[in-house]
Amino acid sequence: MGTGGRARSGSVGGMSFGAGVPTVQVGDLKDGDFLLDVREDDEWKAGHAEGALHIPISEFVARYGELTEAAPQDGRVHVICRSGGRSAQVTMYLAQQGIDAVNVDGGMQVWEAAGRPVVTDDGQPGHVL
Repeated sequence: MGTGGRARSGSVGGMSFGAGVPTVQVGDLKDGDFLLDVREDDEWKAGHAEGALHIPISEFVARYGELTEAAPQDGRVHVICRSGGRSAQVTMYLAQQGIDAVNVDGGMQVWEAAGRPVVTDDGQPGHVL
């Protein structure tokens, strides 16, 4: 299980974190699905999914209000990180708050490998750290 700390999940597979965490596959995401990226600033700047909301896990509790303002009222929040560990922790927290949240299995690594677009803040092609 995750330690709840702020360490990056590294190369640890998402499935080893948080058994029972609601999960969705990258291939099941549709254009327009609400995506919350909880990676740190350096990871976000290197490349992210276009249109995602960025709140680093290290700032998540303090910035929680930004999510509740941006998220669709009756919609699902798809939480993503690099490989699925940090996003699993945030997904569990959101579920405890009564929010319909799911962890994106495999994170941005699988997103990129599946050929989904990864962009920088200025819209240029990016990459996953």
